Amino acid sequence: MNDTVWASLQMLGGLMVLVGGGELLVRGASNLAVAAKISPLVIGLTVVAFGTSAPELAVSVQASFAGSADLAIGNVVGSNIFNVLFILGLSALIIPLVVASEFIRRDVPIMIGVSMLMLIVSLDGRIGRFDGAVLFSGIVAYTWWCIRASRKENQLVQDEFANEWSAKNSGKSSIWINLVLILCGLFLLVAGSNWLLDGAVIIAKSFGVSELVIGLTIVAAGTSLPELATSIIAAIKGERDIAVGNIVGSNVFNVLCVLGLSGLLAPDGIGVSAAAIRFDIPVMIAVAIACWPIFVTGNLIARWEGAVFLFYYLAYTAHLVLAATDHDLRHTIGDVMLLFVIPLTVLTLAITMWRSHTNAGLSNKPS
Repeated sequence: MNDTVWASLQMLGGLMVLVGGGELLVRGASNLAVAAKISPLVIGLTVVAFGTSAPELAVSVQASFAGSADLAIGNVVGSNIFNVLFILGLSALIIPLVVASEFIRRDVPIMIGVSMLMLIVSLDGRIGRFDGAVLFSGIVAYTWWCIRASRKENQLVQDEFANEWSAKNSGKSSIWINLVLILCGLFLLVAGSNWLLDGAVIIAKSFGVSELVIGLTIVAAGTSLPELATSIIAAIKGERDIAVGNIVGSNVFNVLCVLGLSGLLAPDGIGVSAAAIRFDIPVMIAVAIACWPIFVTGNLIARWEGAVFLFYYLAYTAHLVLAATDHDLRHTIGDVMLLFVIPLTVLTLAITMWRSHTNAGLSNKPS
């Protein structure tokens, strides 16, 4: 068995272990949160979203210690892009997603803000310990804000999350059992991230593909499997906010906590390549911004909007692959996206927002 085949099996095994570890961690943490009488809304937007991002945390921290900075950065940026374009797009294709909670829509500007903050702290080419401290303090503030804001949520949204989690967390399991689940989940996350990281580095070197591209594609998609499973299941069940809240919360966690801890713990910080600053991080910001008009128009993510997101992800991935192989078509795809597809999408979203505003104004007029 050659090195490439073995590395592929190692990556596959690492992904399976990561998913299993994330499941145990989420189950144990959510049970403890319910036992502690933490708001169901906070559980949905923090414990679940943060728990499903645990694989990204494990991989990026391991990569930063191993000196694979491009994998650490690519994993976070690629995961955030994958979460919105692929997972949210696929979820909306399965069933149009109704976003009923004001809380979710308030979270989107936060996601946009932290995405821009990542670009700002990366401009000097490195996320050092001070940058990591700034980012990590953000996740502490965000969690506190979630707890405070959840107290103002209406009872309908509270009941929605309560119904989702009450069936899974009956409170019968003891605190010790949940602590064991959390510890086992953490152990599997560390082991799985090691296998995934080692396999990814070997494959990148054997094919001559950069670690950044591997991190943006294979590793990012692999570590986002818990978010994919959670949002798809929520969409199939018709849950209104969980599919969306999982994505938004995970993206905020990826930037603030995953990169924050990685920058704090890495001895020399995390190097950020010029390619990531010039192209991939701006794409992540653009993807976050693209969510905002969709969430504020009609409280619905329609199937056509999900299809647009999926198309963008396929085009972005194709650009990465062609750029890695130095193929001439990468310029064609880039030109088509910049000159036609993106302007057309912006125009469509602008018209949608204008119609939504007009209809709202008409409905508010006295009869």
